[in-house]
Amino acid sequence: MTFDLAIESIIHTLPSSWKVEEFRRHATLVGEVNAGSGMPLLSLASTGVVSPRNEEGGMGRQIPSESTIERYWIARPGDLVVNPMWLIGGGIGVSQVTGAVSPDYRVYKIGPELFPPFIHHLLRSQPYRDQYRLYARAETTFDRRISKQDFHPMPLLIPPLEEQRRISEFLDAETGRIDQLLGKLRHQRDVLAEREGVTVPLAVAGARLGEGAVNTGVPWLPSMHPKARLVPLLRVLQLQRGVDLSEKERRAGKVPVITTAGRVGWHDVALASGPGVVIGRYGSVGNVHWVEGAYWPHNTTLYVKNFNGNDPRYCYHVLRSLPYEMEQARAAVPGVNRNDLHRQPVVLLPLELQRRVARQLDTEMVQMESARERILRAEALLAERHRALITAAVTGQLDVTTARCTSVA
Repeated sequence: MTFDLAIESIIHTLPSSWKVEEFRRHATLVGEVNAGSGMPLLSLASTGVVSPRNEEGGMGRQIPSESTIERYWIARPGDLVVNPMWLIGGGIGVSQVTGAVSPDYRVYKIGPELFPPFIHHLLRSQPYRDQYRLYARAETTFDRRISKQDFHPMPLLIPPLEEQRRISEFLDAETGRIDQLLGKLRHQRDVLAEREGVTVPLAVAGARLGEGAVNTGVPWLPSMHPKARLVPLLRVLQLQRGVDLSEKERRAGKVPVITTAGRVGWHDVALASGPGVVIGRYGSVGNVHWVEGAYWPHNTTLYVKNFNGNDPRYCYHVLRSLPYEMEQARAAVPGVNRNDLHRQPVVLLPLELQRRVARQLDTEMVQMESARERILRAEALLAERHRALITAAVTGQLDVTTARCTSVA
């Protein structure tokens, strides 16, 4: 047998009781189709979970036609579901439910020498993900498809059946603990984002300065400082669309090129002087970037051409406070329209209060960003622990009969 490169080194260190055999010896393609369209439609997530498919507004997914649904493959509990177009992104998992999956997928019946939950962990482990990447010609939409010719002879690491069960039970318990901790961290991150979403609009309106508050009549901006005025955004600042600058057109220099995602490169000529504020026009709409010096705003962005005599840092926070989701919902195409934003009602404070608010928010931003970074670091460590634990268990590097991984922090 010619071993595949990504798992060749692992094979030489396997316990003596383990076997290495081709995938096709232990799995059979399921050819049962959804005749009569009677089965519930299923989706396969990048997490490996096969679950009922949400057709109503689910990520813009178009509801398939009746004739297409009849060509869907039937998957049953214990069957392996594979998305050959997205194997490198985690598109593989053992189903625990019955239903119909896309005809672009593959469904395999697992043989009696394999315990399906073990195969689920094995084929989602890092060595196999690395192997899928080697099978793919490239990561473009069609070139990343993994062919049957590559997938079927792929070597499987096969412990004795009872050991497969022990490994699966161990991993289910330990990864479940990690997933719970990850869920708590994600909740903390959501709470932090919610706090920021409430704090910024009230702060730029001066409602947190402790000098009384006046009702604005604007749903997303409930109150403002008594000295504030409700005005169109154009009275506060003027936005201008950025200018395209391809990588080939850029020349070595010290001027940052700012896109909707932030700085992506450098150029030798500036289009705007600093300090500047740039927002995403489409793509990552609502991303607001502060630029200290001269810069080049890309055509994927809008930048502040004129601060109208207002404090630039205050204007930065004003743009952070806008309800971009509402603007996008009203738009015919994804993104934000400069003219619509200019008409958006915002609060304008006197200049001395603008500076107080900007200092206040800058301090709070540092604190919130520090908290966010701590959460992200903890998430990254737990995710790495999750990957390493699975790899060690399914490759025989960890004896699960003696392992006690109750601490994952």
